[in-house]
Amino acid sequence: MQVQRVVLNSRPGKNGEPSPKNFRLERISLTPDLENGQVLVRTLYLSVDPYMRCRMNEDTGADYLTPWELCECVDGGGVGVVEASRCSALTDGDVVTSFNWPWQTHAVMIGDGLQKVDLQMVDGHLSYFLGAVGITGLTALLGVREKGHVTKGANQTMVVSGAAGACGSLAGQIGRLDGCVRVVGICGSDEKCKALVEDLGFSAAVNYRSEDISARLQDICPDGVDVYFDNVGGAVSEPVIEQMNKGGHVILCGQISQYNKDVPYPPPLSDKTQEILQSRSIMRERFMVLSYMSKAEAALFELSQLVKSAQIKVLETVVNGIENMGVAFCSMMRGGNIGKQIVKISD
Repeated sequence: MQVQRVVLNSRPGKNGEPSPKNFRLERISLTPDLENGQVLVRTLYLSVDPYMRCRMNEDTGADYLTPWELCECVDGGGVGVVEASRCSALTDGDVVTSFNWPWQTHAVMIGDGLQKVDLQMVDGHLSYFLGAVGITGLTALLGVREKGHVTKGANQTMVVSGAAGACGSLAGQIGRLDGCVRVVGICGSDEKCKALVEDLGFSAAVNYRSEDISARLQDICPDGVDVYFDNVGGAVSEPVIEQMNKGGHVILCGQISQYNKDVPYPPPLSDKTQEILQSRSIMRERFMVLSYMSKAEAALFELSQLVKSAQIKVLETVVNGIENMGVAFCSMMRGGNIGKQIVKISD
């Protein structure tokens, strides 16, 4: 059978901004003759995520991330349906997901490497398994729970950077549900600010492209900042830390503003910001969701219930067609998405 796939055509370089031209669409022949343990899957949805920028380099800078190889098929989070199976645990029609799904319209995969999903967990919204009820949701929920130290009745204020993205949009809602009296999002457009406040229930939002972050935070966070869910780093994060209270917590989830730069992870802070962290006893902790997968099953069930009851609202930006994978990835890296960036491959 003829299938389409996306391969890494070129690397942008450690300090380069990725381009759709770094990816190439190919047509290949796939032999559907399965060996024991294999399944043939049709891809439904694929995910593009900030961490993938690191995989475009020969050295990802992280021991848990392997680089994509030139001229080889790219992979990431995916959801699909089994069309043929020689795996005893899976049958035709099962919907499955994986962190290592090839960017192909169809693929032959090892059945034991796939997770069968329960459609009732997402009320049929299968793309949610790549976002709110998947690894993104786990990152938001467990990041807040494990590193945020949110306490009901403690009059805490949370700030979230990258707040209109896949993870930030969920983290802010979870902070509010867990007891923060004020949740402020930082994002890159007035449209995103409006979505955060009107659709997701954030207390306020700051457009970092057009507003002075420090001045706005002083105005809308009169009691200072207690918890900072940091997805961005760099020039956005330092004015937030300046507003933080003694004993506050920085959840270091991502640093998307730094991913196109050849700097260590986490990137260094200015001397002034380092002094603030030390003098105010602010804990800045890196959060890696893969370290907490023993809690994933219970957390995913909770996320499912929160989404189905509309206590958490899910925003998505959906692009159609495998030919648009590179465009969708580069748009996401520039902040072109509201909520989770998804590419729909087939019905």
